[in-house]
This record gives sequence, structure tokens and C-alpha cells, in this order.
Amino acid sequence: MKTSCPEALCSHSISTRLSRKLAIFTMVVLGVLFAVTWGMVKMILVERNEADLVARCELITDVVSRAAIGGETAVMAQLLSDAPMRASTRLQVWRADGSKLYADYESEALKRSEHTVVHEFSIPTPTLAGGEVRARYTVDYSRDAELGTRWAWILVGVTLAAGALVATGTRWHVTRGLRPLRDLAAQTRAISARDLDRRLALVDPAEELLPWIEQFNAMMDRLQLAVQQLEAFNADVAHELRTPLATLIGETEVALSRDRDAASLQDTLASNLEEMQRLSALVNDMLFLSQADRGAVARRGEPVSLAELARQVCEFHEATLEDAGVGLRIDGDAQLAVDVPLVKRALSNLVGNATRFAARGSTVVVAIAPEADGQFRVQVENAGETIAPDHLPRLFDRFFRADTSRCCEDAQHHGLGLAIVAAIARMHAGRTVAESAAGTTRVGFTLAAA
Repeated sequence: MKTSCPEALCSHSISTRLSRKLAIFTMVVLGVLFAVTWGMVKMILVERNEADLVARCELITDVVSRAAIGGETAVMAQLLSDAPMRASTRLQVWRADGSKLYADYESEALKRSEHTVVHEFSIPTPTLAGGEVRARYTVDYSRDAELGTRWAWILVGVTLAAGALVATGTRWHVTRGLRPLRDLAAQTRAISARDLDRRLALVDPAEELLPWIEQFNAMMDRLQLAVQQLEAFNADVAHELRTPLATLIGETEVALSRDRDAASLQDTLASNLEEMQRLSALVNDMLFLSQADRGAVARRGEPVSLAELARQVCEFHEATLEDAGVGLRIDGDAQLAVDVPLVKRALSNLVGNATRFAARGSTVVVAIAPEADGQFRVQVENAGETIAPDHLPRLFDRFFRADTSRCCEDAQHHGLGLAIVAAIARMHAGRTVAESAAGTTRVGFTLAAA
């Protein structure tokens, strides 16, 4: 079960963690290497001591065999004279009948030592009674053991010291290496809502940090653009709302300035109702765009004929088309599962725009065709004035009008029609299309299969 904790308590230091891990790794590696080395040295020393013990016993055998020619007195004299050369050792010799012939001085240190090796062997002595003597040679390896223990502690100390040095060095290097991150953090703290044009940069950029810097700067570009669009949108909304509100207030003030008959008041209320309906339509469109921006997805039903949907929309615009002196034709068809009300709304906005800007006597064409990427294009074509190339990318922006001098004389269109078309395309996982050249303009959108 996970327990929650404050961010400051749950965080950790990268330099501390890396230095600790590298120190432990260093100590483990050195510990293993030193342990193996110490074990091999110990084995070599044991082999050397065993060989030395055999060589000493052979030497004693040779000395006793030669001295035995002169009898027991000569043997004892020879062993006694050689005793000083047998430091940290003890030699004992017994006759064949078990009686003691010779024994070195028995030191207390030799008795108490835990690192002694005893080797018993027989020495042939033909000139002495019994023909041989038995010898016991005891060697004390306490010094070698003490030396090995001392070296073991030295190796342990070296291992710990190496771990401490690695930890200190790693922490210093990691802290120094993370300095660019602290610089980036300082630059990030300097960015505020009023200073969105700042971007991250390093004097000596690290290769590993470049993708993060590029992604952050790209995110700041998108954020700055979104803030600019939001500010422009707010300004446009205020502008669009100001006109109908001013009209409502002015007409109401005029109506209240003097006594009026019922017919005049009815005319004023009817005019106010039109303005309020315009305000309601504007607010509804804004709410729809807000839902689309929050990621709303189209509710697809059963596959329907896109040409049939276009025909229904055209019937709704039949009177407008007739007044504008414009004909209409539907080319192509496709069966696709779509959100029918949304697609009809997008088609209605496109047909309405094409009708307003189409040349009198021309024909508006609703074209439906599959795309190479598996989507289906629905576009409306009209003949009229060519849209400037720099205006085409902004056609689907909110409240954008390519030609404000001849648009919306009846004040019924507030510049959200194509923005709604773009939102409906996104809700169907599609995109918008717009092109204008040689007096022909094609504006539409694509729909992805469910």
C-alpha cells in the first residue's frame, strides 16, 4: 500500500544517489578483488611453508645421519649447535626404545601459539642402537598469520577509503555536471505570464539536454500562440457583443424617453428580440467551440449517404440560392458513419458562405470524394473573387473575415461559421481544406472513418 508524503520528503538527490551507488559498487569490486588476491597469497604462503618444512626436515635428517657416525654425543652436540638457526621452531628426537635423545628449549610463545605445524618423521641411524631415531619438528607460523591479518585490515581500509573517495569525487562531478539543469531551472523561473517570449538556452548545451530544451521551447511557442489567440478571441467577443448590446440599450432608452403607443413598443420589442436572438446564436456558437476545444468527439451513428445529407442542406438553402441567382450541384457520394447533425451544420455553413460570395449566375458545387489517406473530403466550390493567399491559412480562425467591406451586411454572420466547420472536422478526426485560385474557391473538410 502506497503512502502519500510531501514532495520535499519524497524527492531525492541525484548526486547523492549516484555517489552512494558508485561507492558501493567500487567497494564491492575492490573487496572481491582483494579477497581473491588475499586468498591466493595465503595459498602461496601455505604451499611455501609446507615446502620449507619438508626442506628443513630433510636438512635435519641429513645432519643427524652424518652426526650419528660419532655416536649419540656427536648427534646431541650437532643439534645443540644448530639450535640458534631454528628460530620459532622446536626439534625433539627420541631413541628407538622411546627414550628422549634431544629436545630444543621449549619457549612459552611456541606453546601458546595457535599457528603451529607439527611434522614427525624417522631418521635412519645404523650406527646407533635400534638403527633409527624418531624426530618431531614443530614450526610456529604466528608471524606469517599476523602479517596476513595486518594486510587483510590494510585491504579493508583501502576498500573503504576508495569507496569514500569515489563517493566524494562522484558527488562533486555530478553536482558540476548538473549545473546546466540549475541554469535551466533559473531560466524557467524567470518566465511569467507577461514574459512568454522567453526561451531556454545554454551557453554550453549538453547533448542530452537539447531534446528537452527544444521540446520546452516548442511548448512555449504553442502556449504563447494559444494565449495570443485567447486574448484576440476575448477582444473579438467583446467587440461582437458590444454592437448588439449597444443597440438594445439605445432602442430601450429611446423607447423609455417618452410615451409611446402599443404599436411602437411592439416594434421596439421585435427589434430587441432580433438582437437578443443574435446574441443567443453567438453565445451558443462560442459554447460549441469551447466544447470542441476541450476534446469533444462526434457521436457517430449508422453509415449514411453524405450526398443525401448535402441534398437536405441544399433544400434548406434553396430560397437563399434562388435570391442570389446561384445554382447548386452535388458531385460524388460516400457511405460513412458520422454525427449527422454536426455534418449537416458544417455543410450548411459552407453552402451559406459559398452562396454569399458566389458570382451571380454561377453554380455552387458540393464535391464528395475519398482521400488517399483513407479519409473522405467534403468541399464546397464557388466561382467569385479569389481569396488572397495570406488569408487562406486564417479562414478557419474565429471572427476572421477576409473581406469585411462586403461581408455580413445583414449583421447575421459573426465570423464563427468556418471555425465551427474546423471544430466539426476535428471531432471526426479530420482536417480542413481551403484553396482559391483563378476565381474559383474550394473550402471544405475531411472525415475519418469510424
